[in-house]
Amino acid sequence: MDKFSLTTLHLGSNDIGDHGAQALSKTFMFNSTLTTLDLYSNSIGDDGAKALSKALKTNSILTTLSLENNKFGDNGAQTLSEALKTNSALTTLNLGYNSIGDIGPQTLSEALKTNATLTTLGLGGNKIGDDEAEALSEALKTNSTSRPTYP
Repeated sequence: MDKFSLTTLHLGSNDIGDHGAQALSKTFMFNSTLTTLDLYSNSIGDDGAKALSKALKTNSILTTLSLENNKFGDNGAQTLSEALKTNSALTTLNLGYNSIGDIGPQTLSEALKTNATLTTLGLGGNKIGDDEAEALSEALKTNSTSRPTYP
């Protein structure tokens, strides 16, 4: 009998929040089949982003994570940046529309300097200014895999 293996989970536009993100994170830390997780527009804040970041540090299967239009801002982006420094599977990360401004792009820039697998990073609709764009530009000079995307 064939074993069912879920590879894609779309949970966009629900009300998962931090608690739900924490529960999902515990599962996908050890999941061996899920490659795409869509958590678009789920009211995920800093605590949820922190839990997802922890899971990303150990998960070697997930290649696409959409966190667009949540509520974590710079703090969440900062914790996710830490995961990007060690994660070797994620190729697409969408962080658009999360009120990411001053600190988030700076820490993402640092992560991009060492991350060798991320090819698509969505940052559209945030509060990224001139200085942050410059930091991202500098990081892209040393990282030949990432391509910023637009909404």
